[in-house]
Amino acid sequence: MSLLFICFDLKLLKKQYITQSMAIYTSSVSTKASTQQVFDALTKPELVKLWQYGKVLTTDWKVGGDIRFSAEYEGKTLEQWGTVLDVRTNELVKYNLFTPKPGLEDTIGNRCVTTYVLTNTNGVTHIEIIQEDNRPNIFAPQTLKGILVALKEIAEAN
Repeated sequence: MSLLFICFDLKLLKKQYITQSMAIYTSSVSTKASTQQVFDALTKPELVKLWQYGKVLTTDWKVGGDIRFSAEYEGKTLEQWGTVLDVRTNELVKYNLFTPKPGLEDTIGNRCVTTYVLTNTNGVTHIEIIQEDNRPNIFAPQTLKGILVALKEIAEAN
């Protein structure tokens, strides 16, 4: 008789389960701006502030590095923070973010994952946003199109 032992890395399984179980929202827009212009609008803090409702971006864009968005609202500083997951110049920006809320712990399962994918066909840049999020009552999927339209306008102007 032979025995088969299967070992599981519970942390890995939990991480995969969380990623696989997140709700996924997408939106896209096309622009005459080049992929370089869009990438700059996604990654340069002075441009991000223009389309991210005044949020200040702090990051070095190194994979595994910190990313932070902060803004002043009604006299209070609001912050979101996370980790840069992937960056490919003129192609992709991906990070996760934690948005503080009373009683919500900063864990991987409580972070959303945002991905911007850029492609160019015949001089037209296609911008897709993919939002993976399983946090109830924190994220409004209908805001994605507005975010992309604002991004598009800044990219085209710069």
